[in-house]
Amino acid sequence: MAENKRDYYEVLGVEMGASAEEIKKAYRKSAMKYHPDRNPGDKEAEEKFKELGEAYEVLSDDEKRSRYDQFGHAGVDPNFGAGGGYGNPFGGGFGGFDFGDIFGEFFGGGRSRQSAQNAPRRGENVGARLELTFEEAAFGTEKEVSARRIENCSDCKGTGSADGKVETCSRCRGTGQVRITQSMMGMQVQSTTTCPQCSGRGKIIKNPCNTCKGKAKVYKTYKTKVTVPAGIDEGQSLRVRGEGCVGSNGGPNGDLMVEVYIKRHPIFQRDGMHVYCEVPITFTQAALGGEIEVPTLDGKVKFDLPEGTQTGKRFTLSGKGIPSVNNPRRRGDHQFDVVVETPTKLTKEQRELLQKLEDSLENKSSPKRKKFFDTLKDFFD
Repeated sequence: MAENKRDYYEVLGVEMGASAEEIKKAYRKSAMKYHPDRNPGDKEAEEKFKELGEAYEVLSDDEKRSRYDQFGHAGVDPNFGAGGGYGNPFGGGFGGFDFGDIFGEFFGGGRSRQSAQNAPRRGENVGARLELTFEEAAFGTEKEVSARRIENCSDCKGTGSADGKVETCSRCRGTGQVRITQSMMGMQVQSTTTCPQCSGRGKIIKNPCNTCKGKAKVYKTYKTKVTVPAGIDEGQSLRVRGEGCVGSNGGPNGDLMVEVYIKRHPIFQRDGMHVYCEVPITFTQAALGGEIEVPTLDGKVKFDLPEGTQTGKRFTLSGKGIPSVNNPRRRGDHQFDVVVETPTKLTKEQRELLQKLEDSLENKSSPKRKKFFDTLKDFFD
């Protein structure tokens, strides 16, 4: 759909009023970078190369570019708003002839297309990326994001004229469309096409604004604050209403779509609403048990470790995980695995003590080890 496509000027990295030479130069530079021959097997580079080609095809063609500047992707998408499977709002019907307009002339409805050209149009959505810390995503925050959108030119107040004077096109009378009559199979057939005098704008600007080059709109980078709800997860998006590109003919603005990315945490990992971590313990703590400290999102929590705890044993702290994005009062769990650290660089005295401990232990103290060696003995006997 047209709404999901990136702006063609943004794809090529040029301003809206860029010259044909600037567009060509920008395309060549990026196309060389993402060419499939230079990026074999790289699907992302392949998609970017296709996107560049699509943008260049439109912006290098004066007529297509004119329609795109006025109507966005809908102006150059043959599948957008098509009626009965014949053509689109900007190129006429089957074979370039608009039979709907012909019948409209017979029955008095010939101005429906003209009215549609001047109808309010919603601005396109824009995207931004927001990187959050693990804790910001868990508990929510307010952040400032930067994005780029199309706005009405402030210097000419969205008129496109340096002196504010805008004349109605005398050829199309402000509709942006003109009718031509051609002979077809012995019949006089009318068709509708973009007005060549005003390029479909319906208006003539004799003194174009220097800032927007008569386009009435410009690209602007802006900043806005975004409220991040508690519990948001990686890859989810936030929609900020009305912070996208400006609409046309009094139509509403598009929205700002903010995609969320979460930084890796040095200790915690996340799975939905649950948090995981590993807690190292000593050989003595594993054998004797005792009180240990466990890091959580709420700070350190004291936990009574049972004696004889084996490495890899998992414990759960209920309600210490991530809040639900739909109900912050409901939280997941915090689960942690204990990892027994084997002592290294022992002193002579420590070695002797451990040896005495080993000598004093019977197989009943290590049932898993006994079972293993009994099975091994049976297998090789």
